[in-house]
Amino acid sequence: MKNIIKLLSICLVCGVCSCSDLTFGDKFLGSQPESSGAVLDSMFSSKVNADKVLTSAYTYLPYGLPTGAAPNNKLGVNLLEAISDLYQSFRNNASDGPTNLYYNGLLSANNSLANAEAYRYGSESQYNAIRYAWIYIENVAKVPDMTEDERNERIAEAKMIIALSYAEMFRYVGGVCWIDHSIEPNETMEFPRLTFAETVDRIIGLLNEAIPYLKWKQDEIEDGRMTKAGAMGLKLRILLFAASPTFNSDTKWHGQADEYTCYGNYSKKRWEDAMKAGQEFFAELDRRQEYALTQPAEPTAQARRLAYRAGYYDRGGTEVLVSIRRGYNESTHNNLFDQRFYSGPTLNYVNMFPWADGEDFPEDFNWEHPSKQPFFQNGEPTRDPRLYENVAVPGDRYFNDTQAPVYTNHQDYRAEGSGFLMMKFILQAASDRQNRPVQWPYLRLPEVMLSYAEAINEVEGPENALSYVNQVRNRVGLSDLSSDIGQSDLREAILRERALEFGFEEVRWFDLVRWGRKDDFQKKLYGLYSKGDKVNNPTSFTFAPYELASRYWANNWDSKWYMSPIPQKEINKGYGMTQNPGW
Repeated sequence: MKNIIKLLSICLVCGVCSCSDLTFGDKFLGSQPESSGAVLDSMFSSKVNADKVLTSAYTYLPYGLPTGAAPNNKLGVNLLEAISDLYQSFRNNASDGPTNLYYNGLLSANNSLANAEAYRYGSESQYNAIRYAWIYIENVAKVPDMTEDERNERIAEAKMIIALSYAEMFRYVGGVCWIDHSIEPNETMEFPRLTFAETVDRIIGLLNEAIPYLKWKQDEIEDGRMTKAGAMGLKLRILLFAASPTFNSDTKWHGQADEYTCYGNYSKKRWEDAMKAGQEFFAELDRRQEYALTQPAEPTAQARRLAYRAGYYDRGGTEVLVSIRRGYNESTHNNLFDQRFYSGPTLNYVNMFPWADGEDFPEDFNWEHPSKQPFFQNGEPTRDPRLYENVAVPGDRYFNDTQAPVYTNHQDYRAEGSGFLMMKFILQAASDRQNRPVQWPYLRLPEVMLSYAEAINEVEGPENALSYVNQVRNRVGLSDLSSDIGQSDLREAILRERALEFGFEEVRWFDLVRWGRKDDFQKKLYGLYSKGDKVNNPTSFTFAPYELASRYWANNWDSKWYMSPIPQKEINKGYGMTQNPGW
């Protein structure tokens, strides 16, 4: 949304001569939906046309990978993990958000570096999605060739789109300005900011309205539409976020925190609400089935890696609960492929991954004189299979089945880096990507499992939570966690498990925020030098860790970073938005 007021005041008079600015394309992802002058009556003259309006709302949902076209240019065509402890940007060009706004501490409410923030309220696409969804809800009754059941299901989809859009805003900025209808051209532009609590309640209210009318899972033809499973999973995500200590505490997370950015007190009931949402999801899953973790075809490291890959990468299947699309072919991700050399996962992230049997990788591992090979032994991986799918490590294959150029004597090694490259969403061989439509897995079943486990642990303790964590671990061949683990240790294990399972899926940042992980924002980050025993296809390496450039946060931490600043120009418009703490 380039300008919230301009967007909301576009002509939408409901009448025979009403105008809108939708255009209809032949494809699901039609282009330029703001350029036509089609009248509302024409837009809703048939189910086919009405579906194109709803499709326009779908096209503005958030997509976590850079596609090179607005609105998918967050952080200057970078990844959200680049401002977490998992990943470091080395691009250092004029548009790179991490290096120009976050690592140097220069982000402000008056920033003018286009598309370089993690989230810039008023310049994102969520209000576009909300607007089209409300247009659909308010006019779908005109459609003559829809049954009542079809109409109710599509309205529920639209409500889910609105709820998801507000959920995305909420996690970045807290309470929002709530638009609950399409805007008349002469309407007074006053939309007071809702409190943190009100925003949670409105999002959950929309999801509760949508859930009874949505299909539990879409069939192959309708795959990609919103589902009951997705709505129930999103409900848990939001309730868990709101129940977490940053926002659910008697101690405010910032000296200026107010009713718009936290509850202002602690209530165990908020954790109980999250746990109840998880109970409801899994009760429905037990009844309906159809969703499950993608399992390996055989008990080998490669099969487990491929099962994990299928779980996050593939459309359809049994694991993705909310799938967002920006295109069909692998070329949609060309911008990601082009940027892959300019940033790298940290050694801190790599060290989180356990050995292949589930034993923790030691914090004091001696890289100069390793007692055990940290990546491969006689060609076989020695670590959690998810490491190799998330991170290109020394000795593994990389893009188009080439040797990963991460060791210092590789002919394509780049000195500006961390000694690792992102592997997630890249895939290795070109044949792995062919005839494999792309998507953004906005919400997956394992997140629901780990979120439910977290809520159970906070309410009841570890006993009933463990099985959900262990299922996620077992899928990739890791052993169960100890049955006598304590509450605080399980809490840490769950947060780490989420980092391992959802690398580069925009989970880590929000976990650090909602748990107020100041120490993780301030800790030293490391890379790893490695040198192969030969230039081509080395089979052994020597290693040396090194410290990455320090970020501003290391010595100047301010909890204001937990939420994004509101651009001052949006506040100055006077429709109701206020500034976030510290900005």
